[in-house]
Amino acid sequence: MLTDKIKQAKQTLDAHVRDIVNWHFDPATGCQFWLEYADKLDFDPRNEIGGYEDLKMLGHFEDYWLRGGPVRKWVPKAFQKDPIYVFETGGSTGVPKARINIRDFQTDYELFSGTLSDASFPPGADWLMLGPTGPRRLRLAIEHLAQHRGGISFFVDLDPRWVNKLIKRSKHEELELYKEHVTSQALNILRAHDNIQCIFTTPKLLEALCEKIDLAKMGIKGIFCGGTEMNAQFHRFAREELVPGIDFVPTYGNTLMGLAVNKPFDPADNYAIIYYPPAPRAVFEIVDPDNPDQLVGYNETGRVALTTLTKEFFMPRFLERDEGDRAEPIEPYPWDGVRNLRLLSSLQQSVVVGVY
Repeated sequence: MLTDKIKQAKQTLDAHVRDIVNWHFDPATGCQFWLEYADKLDFDPRNEIGGYEDLKMLGHFEDYWLRGGPVRKWVPKAFQKDPIYVFETGGSTGVPKARINIRDFQTDYELFSGTLSDASFPPGADWLMLGPTGPRRLRLAIEHLAQHRGGISFFVDLDPRWVNKLIKRSKHEELELYKEHVTSQALNILRAHDNIQCIFTTPKLLEALCEKIDLAKMGIKGIFCGGTEMNAQFHRFAREELVPGIDFVPTYGNTLMGLAVNKPFDPADNYAIIYYPPAPRAVFEIVDPDNPDQLVGYNETGRVALTTLTKEFFMPRFLERDEGDRAEPIEPYPWDGVRNLRLLSSLQQSVVVGVY
């Protein structure tokens, strides 16, 4: 029964929280940031935090903590000798936030791979990644996903920060030229490599690509698509007009969380996109924007509070720039999700989303 699964998921999460808190606040394994943070507390988190709800004792993770400063303060002592990656957020709300990775991005995409259909994303098929590259983890993550499924990933070099500058300066002609430059490279790759059957891209770039080519005739079977512009309207447009007959998989991911999965497509949802985080590695709470310690009710709108819980990165109750409707647990994912995710209302006039 679903109620039993919800109870078990909560127990699993609480146990995972205890393990992660013990790891990050242990002087032998934790990182400089959290060990110094613990010195300022009047309690030992390892003794007092017994489950997810107790994370409130640590307050909300602050945005500016990840903007600048020595990035090695985030590297757990247990991983000091491992190869370390640093990935940045998009930079659409100021100085990019930077997050260290050792293997989290590979683990996240291996878990996501298990949700993909072998018919639509065939093992051994090659991929085209048409999306943000540079300092984002997405470029390496898609490549790992392709490799994990036995394929090779092809790329188009793309700088979304330049796109954002063009938009801010109202350089619409240059913007169209850049979009043409990017999509023409993608077309060259698709025409030259006939084993490409899977694509990752963003809604805007998918639409631009479909204006030039029939992806089904090119042999594309599955499209993994994510970005701020992903909404019910685009979801319907993609399935019914852009890529009918191709498996269309909406996703929500970012550098700080990993990758959320969409509820399996059901016409009864009227194309609403409902995301569930990869618990217990990450958790969504949909909270009252004016009182972020308070959850909103199911189907009510609130701000997304994200908690990331891995041995590489601990981020409790970070208030995202997104809002959405709190979604109830379902059989495959017996924990809270978010429906109709979108940019926070207060930011919609100030944030440029560019190619996303």
